[in-house]
Amino acid sequence: MGPYEAIRTSYAAGREDQHDMQHQGVHYDTGTVFRGPGYAISTRRTALDMSVVRRELEIVRDDLHANAVRIGGSDVGRITAVAEIALGLGLEVWFSPAFFEYSLEETAKRLVAAAEAATPLYAAHPGRVVFVAGSELTLLTPGLIAGKSVTKRLQHLKGDPSLLSNGKLDEYLATLVPRLRAVFDGPLTYASLTFERVDWGPFDFVGVDHYREARTKNHYVEMLEPFLSTGKPVIVTEFGMRTFRGAESSGALGFGVSDTTRLWLHTRPVIGRFVRPRLKGTFQRDEAMQARELAATLDELERSGVAGALLSTFVTPGAYTDDDPRYDLDMDSMSLVRSLPDRRHGIVYPDMPWEPKEAFAAVAHHFAGH
Repeated sequence: MGPYEAIRTSYAAGREDQHDMQHQGVHYDTGTVFRGPGYAISTRRTALDMSVVRRELEIVRDDLHANAVRIGGSDVGRITAVAEIALGLGLEVWFSPAFFEYSLEETAKRLVAAAEAATPLYAAHPGRVVFVAGSELTLLTPGLIAGKSVTKRLQHLKGDPSLLSNGKLDEYLATLVPRLRAVFDGPLTYASLTFERVDWGPFDFVGVDHYREARTKNHYVEMLEPFLSTGKPVIVTEFGMRTFRGAESSGALGFGVSDTTRLWLHTRPVIGRFVRPRLKGTFQRDEAMQARELAATLDELERSGVAGALLSTFVTPGAYTDDDPRYDLDMDSMSLVRSLPDRRHGIVYPDMPWEPKEAFAAVAHHFAGH
């Protein structure tokens, strides 16, 4: 019996599975670098202890009951090393490099190089490596719509939604996919925004980042119908919930509630030692809400007919919990575990620098049902 068996039973009542999601997993960040204006912090995972990585992935497999992991980050060497461990543990890997704010051509070059790195993994583990050919490029890469930052591009889109009809994303992907196919023999997908218009013909999986919150709750599954109508397997490549009361209706899922100026200053040499990261306001921790919302989302996804779902995220190193709610950065995290400060280790997993949240149990219950 796992450490959460008693809690898991509380999520069993009323569940009626109508479909079987083949791919059930979580995100695992190896260190993502955010470039350019509009981003708060360069990376939260500055170090990568491979013994910790292996143990965490064992927990993902054995206690969370996931069969897949979307391995992200900006260092292809790190992604590859973590992917080798995951594959050795029997997990399916969604190889997901993240390159923000580069030119379209530079982004393509980096994605092709990453696909080359993924090729030996696929050769050694055929059918168990999927390459994610970019994510949310309309907002995260300059050149598809006007704007020098993600916030400026989002403002332009809100002001003129017809910009999505310019065809530039499809044109870009149409030239990118053959370059990827030339070096990678495995399946491809793209992690799209729900409003991006993508020709899914060149891809093996349809991928969509799809969050359930107040604005989408009443038509969450309905929004998946255009993707399901392609006839290809649909993967919800990203969804999740933060851990502060009201997060499900705050509208802050995309950008969070951390004080981004202080986060940025904290990463600067010398001055960073004197700037403590904090939230922008006073919030109340609500792990029960996060667990309920993720359980409800998984219920809907399991009934919708999607082939899989990859939840954001397993752990957010650096987003430490704190007894003072002003500094409890974990409240702004979507992770299933809360990172502990001062090199403390947990009680449930004494060898890990975190404790599982209630959401861990809720997700484990759903994943264990298949």
